[in-house]
Amino acid sequence: MLHEFLASNRDELIRRCQSKVRRRDTPPATPTELDNGVPLFLGQLVAALRHEHGHPAAAHEQTGTPAALESTRTAALHGRELLALGYTVAQVVHGYGDICQAVTELAAERDAPVTVDEFHTFNRLLDNAIADAVASYGHHRDQSVADRGAADLHERLGTLADEQRTLLERALKALAALRVGNIGLKGATGNVLEDSLVQLRAIIDKQHPELRLATGMTTAPRR
Repeated sequence: MLHEFLASNRDELIRRCQSKVRRRDTPPATPTELDNGVPLFLGQLVAALRHEHGHPAAAHEQTGTPAALESTRTAALHGRELLALGYTVAQVVHGYGDICQAVTELAAERDAPVTVDEFHTFNRLLDNAIADAVASYGHHRDQSVADRGAADLHERLGTLADEQRTLLERALKALAALRVGNIGLKGATGNVLEDSLVQLRAIIDKQHPELRLATGMTTAPRR
């Protein structure tokens, strides 16, 4: 049985997969990928094959069996870990490809008594795992990009508010000085007031349309 072959040769399969990971050029192998990724998925793969051996009808189900669900959870977890480590989608796929290649090579070397149906089940589980990992990778990558975009927008809004507050405060102080000193608008203090208001208007004209686009508010404000 294939699940028995995988279980009895678990250490050798892990060693072969880890060797393939180490031979990659970039990024360098990490303890998380070497120690957690391959052993975790192999364990789930053995459980899935054992389950489907005991439930032959489940072999025709793509995602509904508990074993398939377990494989999905493992693939999703692995995809998130690789994303956090900065891996590409191609490297996620290669990781599962390493498992497939290692199992196929070892089974051929040792002339393992594996049936055609078992290899079909094995390939289907790997195919589902790769698809789930890529989907999870894309979802979490998109979420990460969205989070960074929100952080950038928040920082821009904070900077804009600080600039507006500074110019408004300067304009108000100039206005107060004009009132207290009972002086005209054509002097130096009047120039400060005018300059502050002009700069404030320029910031609003430049930054507000960009911020409206960034937040999805594309309708022009009423004047």
